[in-house]
Amino acid sequence: MNNYGFVKVAAGVPTISVADCNHNAQQIITLMQEASAKGVKIIAFPELSLTGCTCGDLFLQPLLHKSAEQALMQIVEASADLSLVAVVGLPLKVGSFLYNCAAVLSQGMLIGIVPKSHISHSSERNELRYFSSGGNVAAEEIEVAGFTVPFGMDLSFAIDGVQFAVEIGEDATAPIPPSTLQSAYGAKLILNPMAKAIEVGGYEYLSSLIVAHSRRCTTAYITAMAGFGESSTDLAYGGGAMIVENGHTLAYASHHSLDKQLIIADVDTQLLEYRRLLNNIAGCNIELPDYRRFDIFSPIDAPEQEVNFDRDVDPMPFVPSVNAERAARCKEVFETQCLGLAKRLRHTSCKSAVIGISGGLDSTLALLVVAKSFDMLGLDRKGITGVTMPGFGTTDRTYQNAVTLIKELGVTFREIPIAKACHQHFEDIGLPEGDHSVTYENAQARERTQILMDVANMTGGMVIGTGDMSELALGWATYNGDQMSMYGVNASVPKTLVRQIVNWAAATEENAKVQKALIDVVDTPVSPELLPATESGDIAQKTEDLVGPYELHDFFIYNFLRQGFTPSKILFLAEHAFNGVYDHATIVKWLKIFFRRFFAQQFKRSAMPDGPKVGSVGLSPRGDWQMPSDASAKAWLTECEILN
Repeated sequence: MNNYGFVKVAAGVPTISVADCNHNAQQIITLMQEASAKGVKIIAFPELSLTGCTCGDLFLQPLLHKSAEQALMQIVEASADLSLVAVVGLPLKVGSFLYNCAAVLSQGMLIGIVPKSHISHSSERNELRYFSSGGNVAAEEIEVAGFTVPFGMDLSFAIDGVQFAVEIGEDATAPIPPSTLQSAYGAKLILNPMAKAIEVGGYEYLSSLIVAHSRRCTTAYITAMAGFGESSTDLAYGGGAMIVENGHTLAYASHHSLDKQLIIADVDTQLLEYRRLLNNIAGCNIELPDYRRFDIFSPIDAPEQEVNFDRDVDPMPFVPSVNAERAARCKEVFETQCLGLAKRLRHTSCKSAVIGISGGLDSTLALLVVAKSFDMLGLDRKGITGVTMPGFGTTDRTYQNAVTLIKELGVTFREIPIAKACHQHFEDIGLPEGDHSVTYENAQARERTQILMDVANMTGGMVIGTGDMSELALGWATYNGDQMSMYGVNASVPKTLVRQIVNWAAATEENAKVQKALIDVVDTPVSPELLPATESGDIAQKTEDLVGPYELHDFFIYNFLRQGFTPSKILFLAEHAFNGVYDHATIVKWLKIFFRRFFAQQFKRSAMPDGPKVGSVGLSPRGDWQMPSDASAKAWLTECEILN
């Protein structure tokens, strides 16, 4: 079964009893069994979870050391029937020194012991009173719980080929955390058994640190924190756990809980690998230690489990789901567009801009950007010429919205109908009357572009392009028609986000007429309006009926360009994201069209005008997506064919 690079990981927080190692072992075993039943491959438990992290001077007692080792043996034995790796914290005496350690175990075997390096000297637990740093240990192998196992910070592990490493507690806060070097060595998963007492703001600070570290190292970071049951003599512990992937929190547990906790998430190791290739992590020129790697494999004869997919898949990756975040995203993107255009206007000493206004989403957003850019530069909006060019498919609804926006925003209004010129052109080239083929459509788009270019020459201005990134990806633009301009302000804004920005602009607009028009633009079906309207005057040509829903295509764009996923993996994710919205056959149909059009239409993107990049995905041939116009789509389309 293809798991598409997903590895199910977990963090477990048992309810412990301080210094009762047998009780704690049973709590850990119960969580291991629960996790294994859910298909988990690797699980982390808190720092010193076998004894408790608040044992104080009991850490110096030989009997506690012996009890911890016996309890570890119980856990190793219990793991024999479980197809997972567990990381368990315990104190361990090696030679004349006591170390705060994490034991890595799997399938009845103790694989290795990793000591903590950065021993805390804070008043919280005063670890220096008991533990030595494992940063420079000389031992390579030690005897523990009946096993001869590797010992040291130079240990790296892998489960079914997926490399992971372990650091403990404050190791993560060191100037150079051990996981930084482990990540450069190839570890995609970092597990951190941790003990953090509750203090105001402390959990939020730690969470932000882990999120940032995960993004910086392009890793998945799994941490489990000491929970309820630890001594409350001077401190309180309530658990807490996080699973973070490349800066995105996939799952978390409460840090104010009285009960045991188990969080599970599917980590995407293929995504991490792609991001590392993209960012050239391997070329960071860090001098790495000589790590010892130990590989662990799931049993070959293990029965295949039906397990849940423990991951939320966002159907709108370009649009934040939280209202406040969405508004902030819209504002930031809009202002970035304005800054890009303002720079181009100032650089060219241009005080005039020409833009075609159709009453649709894209031209509306572009008009708003141009108006704001002129305001930023202190230019008179009358220097903007808004041109409406009604044609064969223009409806009264879009026409009225276009006229309202041009006039109410205070820009210069021009109306230049194109029907007469197009009829003359059809006669000149011999296009039969009533022929509504692609020639009929594209001739209108090119006529409009010619008008805009010529008006720009008359006014000494530049033509502002309106096409968005989704249209560019699909090649849904007429070459040397609406594909061409002097600066494309929407070039890296996907259609789903265009709609949200216009909606955001409506919510912040003070002019009631403009606001009403913007709201209606958002509600209008997307259409090039190149075919005659229906008898009732409605739009006859709806883009999403022809090329597919833009919410699907934007999902495809993000996961293909940003994540580097294959068609089969995109389908797998789309079926989770759009469950109950689109069925399998529908998604496959539009996925095929996406890949066919994306490859075939690269020549249009190779000749696209300048435009500001506003997000993590862009199609500019100069700095973002650099693909030859003649690249074959065969491999991607072949995979699409077997998805039916």
